[in-house]
Amino acid sequence: MSEHGTAPGGSADTVWRLRSRGCWQEAAELLRPSAARDPVAALGRAELLIEQCLFTARHWKEAEEALRLAEAEVATTGQRAAASCARGFLAYVASVLGPRDRLDEAQAALGRTSALLPPDAPGRPLLDFRRGLVAENLLHDPTAAGMAYRRAHEGAAETGDGLLSSYTWRHLATLALAAGDVERAREGFHASLRLREELGFTVGVAPALAALADVSEPQEAARLRAEAARLVHALGGVPVWLARGLSAVPAPDAPPDGRIAHDVGESIS
Repeated sequence: MSEHGTAPGGSADTVWRLRSRGCWQEAAELLRPSAARDPVAALGRAELLIEQCLFTARHWKEAEEALRLAEAEVATTGQRAAASCARGFLAYVASVLGPRDRLDEAQAALGRTSALLPPDAPGRPLLDFRRGLVAENLLHDPTAAGMAYRRAHEGAAETGDGLLSSYTWRHLATLALAAGDVERAREGFHASLRLREELGFTVGVAPALAALADVSEPQEAARLRAEAARLVHALGGVPVWLARGLSAVPAPDAPPDGRIAHDVGESIS
């Protein structure tokens, strides 16, 4: 299993089903035995727990411990690059939702990843996407973000990574909307929602619905937001940053080991 994809068969399918329903802890437990001896499994487990932080703004310590274990086990250049990319992503998520600003750490880790990866490496699209996140939400540089997202979008299409494509469609659409191109934004949000529904990435469907609502007619927008609210409620209030923006869902209290200190919007992931 990778951050934005799955490998078919056996436990990987079970891990994907749990992950897609927001059951990150259960999925991580399935990977725990193999993570102790297999760097790839350790990296997959760390990515799961980082994603949990993104959706819940909690469990930072568990993600840090899992990532440190993965970093200690890596044996190849590709694995070191993957661990560094995960480190950059965790620092990004923590900067947006977590206890403190870790922008410098995020940029340094993603820079190391770039130095480790050949130009045509399979990990390049994910790296480009995460660099786009940093540019968009921490550096507030839409031009740099757009360039990174477009590279990630092309790479995801070439490798057939549907989940990563759902993210790149969404973020390119967000930038298009900010630039006043509503039709292009609507196309991107539709594509993102379709991919997530086809993949069964249930925990990511509500943000896609809410994003599409922003470019829909009032009656349709109300229906989409109500559907998103019902889904967030069914999943126990995740993602927390979306729950706070949907009036139909009670906003959770700030978690004791994290923060949502400002309006982060719906495009942080």
